[in-house]
Amino acid sequence: MRIPIDRDSQVPLYKQIVAFIRASIAAGSLAPGDKLPSSRQLAAGLGVNRITAANAYAELEADGLIYSQQGSGTYVARPFAPPAESAQSSPDPGDWPLWQQTLPPHEKSPALHIMDEMIQTCAGDRADVIFLHHGIPDPRLFPVDEFRKVLQAVIRRDGIEAFGYGDRAGYPPLRKTIAHILGQEGIPTRPEDVLITSGSQQAISLVIQVLLRPGDVILVESPTYSGALDIFKAAGLKVIGVPVDERGMQVEAVEALIAAHAPKLIYTIPNFQNPTGTCLSGHRRRSLLALAAHYNIPVLEDDFVGDLRYEGRSQPALKALDTSGQVIYISTFSKMLAPGLRVGYILANGPVFEALLAHKRVTDHATSNLIQRTLESYITVGRYQAHLRRACHVYRRRRNAMLAALQAQLPSGVQFSPPHGGLFLWLRLPPGCSSRELFQIACREGVTFLPGSFCYPNGGGEEYLRLTFAAAPPDQIETGIQRLVASIRRQG
Repeated sequence: MRIPIDRDSQVPLYKQIVAFIRASIAAGSLAPGDKLPSSRQLAAGLGVNRITAANAYAELEADGLIYSQQGSGTYVARPFAPPAESAQSSPDPGDWPLWQQTLPPHEKSPALHIMDEMIQTCAGDRADVIFLHHGIPDPRLFPVDEFRKVLQAVIRRDGIEAFGYGDRAGYPPLRKTIAHILGQEGIPTRPEDVLITSGSQQAISLVIQVLLRPGDVILVESPTYSGALDIFKAAGLKVIGVPVDERGMQVEAVEALIAAHAPKLIYTIPNFQNPTGTCLSGHRRRSLLALAAHYNIPVLEDDFVGDLRYEGRSQPALKALDTSGQVIYISTFSKMLAPGLRVGYILANGPVFEALLAHKRVTDHATSNLIQRTLESYITVGRYQAHLRRACHVYRRRRNAMLAALQAQLPSGVQFSPPHGGLFLWLRLPPGCSSRELFQIACREGVTFLPGSFCYPNGGGEEYLRLTFAAAPPDQIETGIQRLVASIRRQG
């Protein structure tokens, strides 16, 4: 095969070979089924290293342009045939197989899917949209290089062991490390009571699978985390909301709701609650535990960003006050580091731990062993604590930037309270305003937020919206607030 090679070019030799063969296939001078010279023959004919020829063939094969047949040689592949246009269009509902047409009824799309559809519809192809609706921190702060170095060190240290399932309850050294961290936060913990999960979403789901059945009642804060509401509704639960004020869940209302609905579980986010950013007061924490113990109702405590405190004094976790195993505590590393890690955990005492472990085994065997080992090493050498300090500093500045922009620009009638930590800021619009309607205007202006109605279990919340200050730098936050204010004025 005669391939022109320019040895003075800055383009690598193997790339020149790839480009020539690709162009020859596109032009038809090399047809499907044509046999190519072996990499040895190609290298000898061109006067290049055999590795150069092998690399060129490897890239072409990865692109699906050629294929190798053992004992026979290398050939030009047939081009991939795209699906017929009729197959790409949406078929008529009656064309689906009968089993697809008779699927059991299911809940409406979860909140995040609806949000994505609304953004796509309203913002269109606009490239400068500032996203203030996400429930995650800024992925650009994830310490990629540090984590990569730890990951490589773990693979060198542990070899093939890192790629197995590992312990079904989680990597033992990581469970020990988590127990140590919780102990420092005033939560006495044994490593054997820690169950590693694939994020806090799975942790919530496992607790629901073990403790509740379709039709059971669960008490939740109203508003609360929309992702948890999706889980509860998918499980067929009856969700009853408890109002929230500036001191968290109104525990004073709980006993009457227990008498009226006989709930099987209470779900709460006592620290920097999602979406309001409030913290449950110390008095209410103790009152809630007393009620739960008196009526024999387990409490599921979701502490998803308890470490992100920017000012003020920390309240003890419910689990730290729990002396009888009444509280199941869950947390995650997703919000502190990166959501793609998918590592969370459950702290549960007593027989419920084995039940949770059994359901975990059925669900996914085990959380990624490699990621668990890497995370444990990352935490142990002190990098996690350093990252947490950096993140708190950055997010405090971003919260302050959002507060300053809101205070300077918001029209009268819009209310909010500064959060002392977490990721979110909760706004109340003037009477008569709808955050759902405002969302469509704001998207066209180039900014997003989470309409409050997504966070209410049984309707309501139209006058509220949630902003995330952690995911954007201060300059974008200021621009985003300008666009939000313009949208509010347009709606008003």
